[in-house]
Amino acid sequence: MGSRVVAALSLALVVSAPLLAAGGGGGGGSAPSSSVPQYDPAVEYRKGIEALKVKDYKTAKRAFDRVIAVAPKDANSHYLAGLSRTGTSDWKGAKKFLEKAVKLDPALTGAQRELGITYAKLGEKPKAAQILTLLKAKMKECGGNCPQSADLATSVDALSAAIASTPQANLQRDNQLLFASAAGGDTQYLEAVGLINERRYSDAIVALDEARKSFGPHPDILTYLGFANRKLQRFETAETYYRQALAVAPNHRGATEYYGELMVERGDLAGARRMLSKLQKQCRFGCAEAEELQRWIVAGRSPHSA
Repeated sequence: MGSRVVAALSLALVVSAPLLAAGGGGGGGSAPSSSVPQYDPAVEYRKGIEALKVKDYKTAKRAFDRVIAVAPKDANSHYLAGLSRTGTSDWKGAKKFLEKAVKLDPALTGAQRELGITYAKLGEKPKAAQILTLLKAKMKECGGNCPQSADLATSVDALSAAIASTPQANLQRDNQLLFASAAGGDTQYLEAVGLINERRYSDAIVALDEARKSFGPHPDILTYLGFANRKLQRFETAETYYRQALAVAPNHRGATEYYGELMVERGDLAGARRMLSKLQKQCRFGCAEAEELQRWIVAGRSPHSA
């Protein structure tokens, strides 16, 4: 089986890493900050973060709303869309987005904190108290030793102040999402590629989730999240990520190939052939992604299986 190479330009340094020696077409070449934008959501996501940093809530709101229109299942985008509304005290508007963020990702501490504060501001203090209880339970379980310990402690303090209606209720908007840099996102992305090549799929998912804080619903990141989850036999989750990647970048060859491979693994050869047909239309003179998927379809399973 052949391997391909990803060349990543981050700041002034050129970094290269092997791309998925386990087989398949790969995400899309360069690391997210240096690849040519294939779709508006990645651009709008960064624009929204930069706007939040300088408290330009109108621009932030417009940017994240555009992201959500294309990537409606991205929890970070819903969270930040909520933040853009809390900045102007639009508590009712914030509530909708923050509730969605928490539903999509119950582990998103910042979204839980902001939802609790929003409930308190709207006079829904029993709901705010429920979230406070949940955050305190997480903090106790963490015991000060987990990566989220500082964020949990800050969140508990902020939400407690909001419920008590003290002047501190408006503190802490310096969530790590707002300061996630493109360079840091590239580092996490390339680390994830290496972890996938080492077949450390669970660790790769953690790194990819960190990269997503910098770049939002970038199709390369979503494609690799699909791949890693697929290798862990989480087929439904993998399909969700592939579909998200193709929603933001319909012609993304890596996502198309991998989605087709997933269909082969699930016995849906007709669906895999549809993905192959799509690739063949894009690759008029042939491409590695179409050739690889063709091998999967002919074999009726992974051609690399022992």
